This record gives sequence, C-alpha cells and structure tokens, in this order.
Amino acid sequence: MNKELPVLAITMGDPSGIGPEIIVKSLNEKSVYEICKPLVVGDADVMNSALKIADSSLKVRAVKNVDDAEFKYGVIDVIDLNCVDISELQHGKVQAVSGRAAYLAVEKAIQLALNNEVDGTITSPLNKEAMNKAGYHYSGHTEIYADLTNTKNYTMMLADGPLRVVHVSTHVPLRKACDLVKKDRVLKVIELANEIMEDLGISNPHIGVAGLNPHAGENGLFGWEEEKEISPAIAEAKGKGLNVEGPVAPDTLFSKAKGGQYDIVVAMYHDQGHIPLKVTGFVWNEGSKKWETVSGVNITLGLPIIRVSVDHGTAFGKAGKGTANHESLMNAIEYGAKLAKRRIAKNN
Repeated sequence: MNKELPVLAITMGDPSGIGPEIIVKSLNEKSVYEICKPLVVGDADVMNSALKIADSSLKVRAVKNVDDAEFKYGVIDVIDLNCVDISELQHGKVQAVSGRAAYLAVEKAIQLALNNEVDGTITSPLNKEAMNKAGYHYSGHTEIYADLTNTKNYTMMLADGPLRVVHVSTHVPLRKACDLVKKDRVLKVIELANEIMEDLGISNPHIGVAGLNPHAGENGLFGWEEEKEISPAIAEAKGKGLNVEGPVAPDTLFSKAKGGQYDIVVAMYHDQGHIPLKVTGFVWNEGSKKWETVSGVNITLGLPIIRVSVDHGTAFGKAGKGTANHESLMNAIEYGAKLAKRRIAKNN
C-alpha cells in the first residue's frame, strides 16, 4: 500500500519487557511521523500502562483496522488485540501470558503486511522462553516470519552505521553451525546480501565473505571448509557478476568493513557476526551501570515483506522503570521507512 508515507506496523513485543516503553519513547519523537505512519500492534491497556512508565503526555487510541488510524503526532494508534489481562502482567518476569501476547502481535503484523495493508513491519523484542511457555515453539522472530510467510531461503542482517553483516546460520548450536557451512547456503546468503544492498540504494556492493576457521583455514591447515565450501560459493557468485571477495580471515574482516573496504559482510555463524556489531553499537558505562548506547538493527532477508527489528532483547532488568533506551527502535523505524519507500518506488 502507499498513502504518501509508508505505513509501518510496530509490534508491541513482550509486555513484561521494555518493548511498550521504547515504542512510547520513539513515537514521542516528531521525526518519526515525518518519515512514516506508525501503527502499533498489540494491546491498548499495555500501551496505556507504558505511557505512565515513560512519563509521557501522549495518548493511546485503540483501532480495529488500519483504515481507522489517523497517524497524528500526539496520539498512538494501536490495533488492539485485547490479548493481555493487565492485572496479571508482571514486569521483568517470564510469563506465558506475555509470550502469547508477543506472538499474537507478530502474527497480526505479518497478516497486515501480506495483505498489503501496511508497507512494512517493525518488531519490538520478545522473550523466547515466554513464547515457548505459551505454546509457540520458535527460536525467535526470524523463524516466525519464515514460517508464516512460507519462506525457505532467508537469513538475518545486522546493521549499525557502516557495518552490515548477514549470517549463514543463526540460532543453532555452534557444533551444528559448522556443519551448515555448505556451498549452496553460502552462495544464497551472498545473493541475499547483494539484494538487500541494492534495496538500500547501493549498486554493485562490495561483499566480504568471512572464513569459518582461524586465518580462514590457512590453506587447509586449520580446517577445510574454506577450500571445499566457501571458496566454491564465492567463485560461483563472481561468475554471476557479484562483487564478492574472500574467504577473508574473520579477525580482520570486520575492521576492514567498518573502515569502508566492504559494504556488507557474510558471517558464517551467529556470534561471528553479532559480536563485532554489538561491540560497535553497544557501549556500557560501568560507573553508571547503564548502556550509554544501544544502536543497530536486525533485518530479515528473503521474505516477501519487510521486517526490521531492534538489535536487543526484552531487558527484563529495566522493565517498568522508565529507563529503557529507545535508540535501536528509532534505528529500526528509520531503516524500515527507507526500505518501504524504495520498495514502493520500485513497484510503482
């Protein structure tokens, strides 16, 4: 859909966490309404509670569908799923009721996007344990989106400033992650990396591919995956005209990417890609015992719809205290709006 600015469905996240609070703080920023039309998907009572937690003068308006929303600064439009008994809600606790509410919000947002009622989705953090307690057995948002959109080839991209990373595997044990480094999968992720960069307006992006082993295997001395799986995938990608290089030693690749040598990096497993991003985007102050900076976004690639998320969890330790940092959600909204605008322009 396209009504001047893109409509973005923002999921409430786990109501026992900081999701509702960071939504309120983000929608208190007038700049959000200059780039998109935000629509919260969740529970109106929870969002009203979040107004008090954030000490906000904004108002909440419950709506039944997208057409009822007015998208005016000062009033948060909420698709009210009426999915939480506020008297049962405990901040900072793993609760099945919260896991259920978080899942239902994601499910509804996906339905809206698949029906072209919204132009993209932004997800606030959910708690995997709470969701599984509620009977929804997924390892995270990415897997929910893949399942409900019937997507087989997908991956996760993390981005913070100039550093962008996509992953060959994510939420699997490290032992299994090594077994998933296969030529066809590496090639597909390289192709997804190229696609997302072009969606962001960067043509012919320079893609750096990490090795799996120390020193990218050192010609087989420290492992064979580079020679047997990663290098053949890179060669095939080059044959398709992609501007790709590697396998590069993982201990230097990310510094080169941050410095501008690569537009995007392909990491072989979850922590190989996550750690560099979070060292860059998350800054801890031991004196104040607080995160000074919590930046970065998570984008699911390969889906038929847009999904951008915060790059942090539910932060149960901060829930209900009014001290949550909303920087990452702002990043996600900005990224989502940019992707949605480009997709709208491409389709028109």
